[in-house]
Amino acid sequence: MENETAFVSEFILVGFTDIRWLQILLFLLFLITYLLTLVGNVLIISITSLDHRLQTPMYFFLRNFSLVEIAFTSSSIPKVLFNLASGTNTISVAGCFAQSFFYFIVGTTEFFLLATMSFDRYVAICNPLRYMMIMNGRFCTQLVLGSWIFSFLYLIVPVVLWFRLPFCGPNVINHFFCDFLPLVKLACTNTQAVELLDSFLATFSVLGTLTVTIVSYVKIISTIMHIPSTAGRQKAFSTCASHITVVFITYGSCIFMYVKPAKSGGLDLSKTVGVLNNVVSPLLNPFIYSLRNKQVKEALKDAALQRGMFCRICK
Repeated sequence: MENETAFVSEFILVGFTDIRWLQILLFLLFLITYLLTLVGNVLIISITSLDHRLQTPMYFFLRNFSLVEIAFTSSSIPKVLFNLASGTNTISVAGCFAQSFFYFIVGTTEFFLLATMSFDRYVAICNPLRYMMIMNGRFCTQLVLGSWIFSFLYLIVPVVLWFRLPFCGPNVINHFFCDFLPLVKLACTNTQAVELLDSFLATFSVLGTLTVTIVSYVKIISTIMHIPSTAGRQKAFSTCASHITVVFITYGSCIFMYVKPAKSGGLDLSKTVGVLNNVVSPLLNPFIYSLRNKQVKEALKDAALQRGMFCRICK
């Protein structure tokens, strides 16, 4: 078996199409989307770091969430762009495992960070007088670092098991990146135990963090409904609207891809959902937070005005 596995030195990613002009078109679409994603999230990071009105725990978590979004989309899209531009569709075994490892580490961190942001909104609305005492800078930093560290520890055992799987051919992955399910199907050994472990961990990480979010918002809604004034209720809801929208987009696509039964959808459909998860969602999130958040819009407007004044002075 060990001699057979040596023959597989690279994998072939099926991608989207073999038609060259469609590959070029997809390359341009993905490139524009990727650049907009980077610009949008870097803008969120910059504005929440520099504007004094946004120096609160909520925007600290938003800043880190944008950083995670950049890392998440960068785990797969640059290789997709390279393959589409060059017309090649191969990836080394080491590169495939590295891509898969980074993708799932960052993705799991995103779930924990979304749950943390839900907890932040819960404390802000349900315990406003103690908010700054509870969500102090040290505790917020610990929550963010804890999300990264726990994600790494959470996945290190299954990742080691994935890396030890023997691959002796075929080596064609029916996806545009090294996702777990199409990759593990190529192993020339019984992978039932690995697939069960992966299913359990995916279900626990997705549904577990989603439960924290749901419980937080049940308590938030209950508290908001007891606010006597309509304006007060609207203001409280507005601070949560962006986060709820992102939660729906992120969890919806991930539940379909990793928590659904193994035979409840084809890999071609999973590619479509993969595009939503890897490309569309990271692109939309900065716009969701900027367009639905009054403070962020004001900060962006002031930054644009200051830049305009600076340019006029320079002229």
